[in-house]
Amino acid sequence: MCYGDDACFVARHRSADVLGVADGVGGWRDYGVDPSQFSGTLMRTCERLVKEGRFVPSNPVGILTASYCELLQNKVPLLGSSTACIVVLDRTSHRLHTANLGDSGFLVVRGGEVVHRSDEQQHYFNTPFQLSIAPPEAEGVVFSDSPDAADSTTFDVQLGDIILTATDGLFDNMPDYMILQELKKLKNSNYESIQQTARSIAEQAHELAYDPNYMSPFAQFACDNGLNVRGGKPDDITVLLSIVAEYTD
Repeated sequence: MCYGDDACFVARHRSADVLGVADGVGGWRDYGVDPSQFSGTLMRTCERLVKEGRFVPSNPVGILTASYCELLQNKVPLLGSSTACIVVLDRTSHRLHTANLGDSGFLVVRGGEVVHRSDEQQHYFNTPFQLSIAPPEAEGVVFSDSPDAADSTTFDVQLGDIILTATDGLFDNMPDYMILQELKKLKNSNYESIQQTARSIAEQAHELAYDPNYMSPFAQFACDNGLNVRGGKPDDITVLLSIVAEYTD
């Protein structure tokens, strides 16, 4: 599923549920390259590998690595770069295994509090870690990080935990407390309720992104880096919302 330069997938294999989000780096447009091609192909490849069972639930970095290697070996050259976040719920061990490269990410919310989260990875302000494939003349100019550079975590989840996975379009525009306010409206774990809450979070982030007077997390971060910035940050916004529930066939 692609939304602008963002892409995402949800897949399941045996005892693992796997989610992923990716954000294609927009700067490639200057070179006549569609940024969504890279993020979309990366996520589709991850999804296929999961459905084929070619992964180990405790090693989400392995999913990213295998997918990126396929892209590098593609007969039709694909150019671009993307951040990526992969979240695997191992239903057997009740553990969440994650890999995050760049500034997409996830939150685990329990009892209205953030109990676990991804760490953002930036080379410097507004330049996240990213997987890249560059033309020979641009190699060395374009940031290209290894999938192994992804921040990996393992976390024991409990029934009722909310897992929110999203691209930076959400986190740049909505601070935690606003996201938590929206999640409090989630009354039960049926699909419609989750869908409605995910949509409401994305729509609120979109509205704030275009407010020139709002002091967004992005603007705050810019100010911390010596830049005089106000307002939201217009961007593609992808939100995947999931709840840890009893598993039934």
